[in-house]
Amino acid sequence: MDHQPVRVAVHALKQHLMDHPEAALGTDAFARARLTDGLVTTVEGPSGQRLTTDMPREIGGAAAAPTPGWYVRAGIASCVATVIAMRAAELAVPLRQLEVQVESRSNDNGMIGIDDGVPAGPLDATMQVEIGAEGASGEILTEIVNWAVAHSPMADGLTRAVPLTVAIEVV
Repeated sequence: MDHQPVRVAVHALKQHLMDHPEAALGTDAFARARLTDGLVTTVEGPSGQRLTTDMPREIGGAAAAPTPGWYVRAGIASCVATVIAMRAAELAVPLRQLEVQVESRSNDNGMIGIDDGVPAGPLDATMQVEIGAEGASGEILTEIVNWAVAHSPMADGLTRAVPLTVAIEVV
């Protein structure tokens, strides 16, 4: 994998943000979900991004698409992989292999409302990273992974309570 374009871009972005710190803060692109049929939702973004979610049959869905929770795990896995690749490129470490797998455990009693003492979301999560690079020690690769997990926006969102403001419009 050619890491040079990523290395150049990361360096340029860092320099830009150091020169213009006000440019670092911004609003992320929205995701708008619309219920389309049963428990199927279509999610759209401002630039035409689109995905579909559904729930398992056991909860009333048709199992026609991944669940929202799977997309969360997919987002965390892909975000961490991306930040690992960015950090490796920045340090001129040529990755030859990178896989990130994220799993979580949940208790459906929280989502269904059987027990309000049970969280609706994941109880815990695990991440497995397989990484290889030519000429890089295990110590360097471990440092890159740990740095990336600490700087991944999605991993951070999973491990830190993020305030949520809810606005309701009844139509």
